Amino acid sequence: MMTKRCRHASLVSTALLVVLAAVQSPRVVVSSFSPPSNSVVDRRQTSKRASSLRDIVESLTTSPSSHDVTIHDEANKTTNPSAAGTAIASSSSSDSILESADPEIHRLITLEDKRQHTGLELIASENFASAAVREALGSCLTNKYSEGQVGKRYYGGNEYIDDIETLCMDRALALYNLNPNEWGVNVQPYSGSPANFATYTALLQPHDRIMGLDLPSGGHLTHGFRTPKRKVSATSVYFESLPYIVNPTTGYIDYDDMQSRANMFMPQLLIAGGSAYCREWNYERMRQIANSVGALLMVDMAHISGLVAGNVAQSPFEYADVVTSTTHKTLRGPRSGMIFAKSEYMERINRAVFPMLQGGPHNHQIAALAVALREAATPEFKIYASNVVRNSRALGDALIHRGYTLVTGGTDNHIVLWNVRSNDDNGMTGSKVERILELASMTANKNSIPGDKSAINPGGVRLGTPALTSRGLGIIDFEYVAELLHRGYQLAVKVQNVAAAAANKNEERNIKVSLTVFETTLKENDDLMMELTILKKDVESFASTFDMPGS
Repeated sequence: MMTKRCRHASLVSTALLVVLAAVQSPRVVVSSFSPPSNSVVDRRQTSKRASSLRDIVESLTTSPSSHDVTIHDEANKTTNPSAAGTAIASSSSSDSILESADPEIHRLITLEDKRQHTGLELIASENFASAAVREALGSCLTNKYSEGQVGKRYYGGNEYIDDIETLCMDRALALYNLNPNEWGVNVQPYSGSPANFATYTALLQPHDRIMGLDLPSGGHLTHGFRTPKRKVSATSVYFESLPYIVNPTTGYIDYDDMQSRANMFMPQLLIAGGSAYCREWNYERMRQIANSVGALLMVDMAHISGLVAGNVAQSPFEYADVVTSTTHKTLRGPRSGMIFAKSEYMERINRAVFPMLQGGPHNHQIAALAVALREAATPEFKIYASNVVRNSRALGDALIHRGYTLVTGGTDNHIVLWNVRSNDDNGMTGSKVERILELASMTANKNSIPGDKSAINPGGVRLGTPALTSRGLGIIDFEYVAELLHRGYQLAVKVQNVAAAAANKNEERNIKVSLTVFETTLKENDDLMMELTILKKDVESFASTFDMPGS
């Protein structure tokens, strides 16, 4: 039986169809990999149409409290569904099989779907997969066990699984213009971290030495991060690691210092790649450094694999011995992993993946990856990759224009690393800015920047443009996103100042404002909450004018 809420949603949908027919104006739809327009005229016309539709929809669905902000875990349950983009593109339906089988999970998925529609996704490691990728992920392939390699399985019934995995490998090599006589690829890793550890397992002995970019400099946990008190990454448990760093003043990698450290440490493996480094890598110089100490060169291109495929980031394959990658970031595929290696290392790589570290491959992921690789080989994807970088630079420039500082002063890729430490040293941290943005329906992540002592309370916020570029945002749109981020930061400063003033009043001048006190201050101040509510409404109204890939 249709619930009251479903009947209301049905009426809204019907009304929207009538409006669309009446205006006789084609709706701009972002296909699974169609390039977004950066034309000022196109965007203004599209926004104008979407705005008029949104006004009509809001008159049908919005109540005075629809954008109220609540600072606790129940907040998402009341996320506003009123915007036109959400009402049209919602993936839930009253006759959902899942809704009948598991109402709780269905409700939570529906809320997450709504959150993605109405918010601005600025996490650099996230993207929106196409409908075709998601269809493969939800296919019957999840039912099949296929331990082993193509043609060498430990189970029967893998005729079509072998064909799928072969096709995926062929497409991966072709996408990066690799000669199959010189390179191989394993597409079975469950994600990027297992891909990295499989590479170490294949190429190194326990307690061999590795060098990767330090985490506060923009590196990744799996490259051997540790602290004086704790081995944070399993990599640092089983292998000895010494990081190289960026120049603390410029934020750029110091290759001369890297050479000096390599001469002293003599690593067996030198690793390029990171999770928050926004400049190009000098692979040629790193090849020279690796050769000088007899090391292999591994490149973790997880963040930039889509940009490399789109020819807007330098390819590492000319210099590397092994290249690893996740597949869900700029490549816009499923959450999976790949290991490319020169032919002489492939047998060891394959053995490390299975049977040494993994069991049966996730065939639904491999099929979805094959779909994503096919999409990435199109001219449209190259335009998309180019727009990701253009939008990133536009976002960075817009923040600089508003007086903010970026690590390295800009970007060459999809990442903008925003230094949120205030000049008056009032204790602002990336964690506080991240929380304000999240409450205002903008998702980003706190991130260490050069000079940080704590990864929990760092001085940076990492921003990325892949996901919103997939939704069709262009340069002008990202300039407005920068304004919304600016408003969020200014609100965070106000909350921090109010909390600090209260501490001073209570003669607690030396006590730092914790994130808990920060949130409590916000929650208990009506003026600050009103400002947050207005910002959230503006964010959701803007975000909801853009379609979602896969909807």
